[in-house]
Amino acid sequence: MAAPGPGEYFSVGSHVSCLTCLGQQLQGEVVAFDYQSKMLTLKCAPSSGKANVSDVVLINLAYVSEVDIINDRTETPPPLASLNVSKLANRARSEKEDKLSQAYAISAGVSVEGQQLFQTIHKTIKDCKWQEKNIMVMDDVVISPPYQVENCKGKEGSALSHVRKIVEKHFRDVESQKSVQRPQAQQTQKDSTLSS
Repeated sequence: MAAPGPGEYFSVGSHVSCLTCLGQQLQGEVVAFDYQSKMLTLKCAPSSGKANVSDVVLINLAYVSEVDIINDRTETPPPLASLNVSKLANRARSEKEDKLSQAYAISAGVSVEGQQLFQTIHKTIKDCKWQEKNIMVMDDVVISPPYQVENCKGKEGSALSHVRKIVEKHFRDVESQKSVQRPQAQQTQKDSTLSS
């Protein structure tokens, strides 16, 4: 397909059908069209078959051999949904802090077990951070390497008790995962030995 010429565009809300250069037929409602990059965004029927959801497909028109407009929308499209910009900024800041914390732990030489424990605690208690190789939880509890229950130190109370329970459960879960993986690994080893 030749790229749209001056004045050619796809109206938001129109229904189009595209045939890609790979022979894939795509059909849906136009959500967006960028003339400069020749990118078309379609809202298509869900591939999962679930109701009340849609697939959103980005199509580079340089790789489309045919486009047919099934139903052109002539009225003004509905207004765009408003975005909570402060909520998005807070989420981005929080994600950035999490990634920086992970990077710090790796650069400080924290063991994989320590990093995993930190992630487990952070899911429950957001107020945790690294202090060199120690995990600080709510500025009340310090967990030092090798990050076992007996390495949890702090003022006796509910905070220390709660963190100890999280650490204990974390290591129980890790051990149960290992016990499930061992028989699978042994079976894989037996299978490969038998096939040799």
